[in-house]
Amino acid sequence: MKQIHENKEEVEKAIIFCPINKDEDKEYQFAEISRLCFSAGLEVVKIFSQSLDAFNRRTIMGSGKLEEIKAFLTENPCDCLVVDFQLTGSQLRNISDELGVKVLDRILLIIDIFALNAKSSEGKIEVKLAQNRYLLTRLSSLQGSAGRFGGKGAGMRGPGETKLELDRRKLEKEIVSLQGEIEKIKNSRRQNKILREKNNIKSVVLGGYTNAGKSSIFNMLTKENIYADDKLFATLDTTSRRLFLDDGQYCLLTDTVGFISKLPHELVESFSSTLEEVKNADLILHVVDASDAFYKKNIEITNEILDELGATKNRLVILNKSDLLNKPIEVKQNEVLFNIKNKKNAENLKKVIKNLLF
Repeated sequence: MKQIHENKEEVEKAIIFCPINKDEDKEYQFAEISRLCFSAGLEVVKIFSQSLDAFNRRTIMGSGKLEEIKAFLTENPCDCLVVDFQLTGSQLRNISDELGVKVLDRILLIIDIFALNAKSSEGKIEVKLAQNRYLLTRLSSLQGSAGRFGGKGAGMRGPGETKLELDRRKLEKEIVSLQGEIEKIKNSRRQNKILREKNNIKSVVLGGYTNAGKSSIFNMLTKENIYADDKLFATLDTTSRRLFLDDGQYCLLTDTVGFISKLPHELVESFSSTLEEVKNADLILHVVDASDAFYKKNIEITNEILDELGATKNRLVILNKSDLLNKPIEVKQNEVLFNIKNKKNAENLKKVIKNLLF
């Protein structure tokens, strides 16, 4: 009898290094970068940190911390080091040379998660553009090092699982082509906006910090079944459906990409067509995971990004996952408690949306 062997992809083990800014919440930073690693399919073994006061231009971290991490890796071999910071190409290479492991900075980690979750052609174009822009600014330092740690795993993924070729002219040519594709999408969205306004169809967008439950609320309101998961950036592709309100009125409800602190400018630029949906909305449903210990911080981050985008001030904060709260929380004006287990919430929310739109 033949034995059947199941091929399971081994989970990559990672350690994290966090440069700490004294003005930022250390526990929030640790929690966020750990969730990003989980969403990229990495198993976090240990987190190292050091004050930015000890900043080393060559490797970010001080020589003592570098030796500490090197000693840890000798006893506990890992696949990669994730640095919660934006690194230059030379810094990526220097750290990798010192430690002998693959190194991902914060931007590459987020782009990698986007690459995992992009399903539509638009999403794949936007991810590819972000990847190429990231590589182009680091090309001279990374040239020749692409295959040192294999072509698989975090930091090596992309649309169609293709390996990126480090060639400046090819990258530059491809960036121009991708920008052209993005511009076509943006023009199409502008035409749709003109048609909506002509027909007086209001646009409502679900926005907020990633993994707050936007897609689950979208499914509940529209009776759709789009993908939702308990990971950061699980839903990347924009989805729009009609949402019928009372008296035969309706609006266009759109579920779009979530936000995160220190959103890399490479992603803001590359996802400009998607973010235009947010910018052009008549109402933003700002979804918040109220059960998250850092939910107030997440509200601040999202409001900052929305303000930078020039999004409407017509916003309703949905304090989601209220069924998971251990104690009551303050509900301010223009905020509502919500959980998808209570079916009455959907009808009540539709009434609030109607009042804010018409």
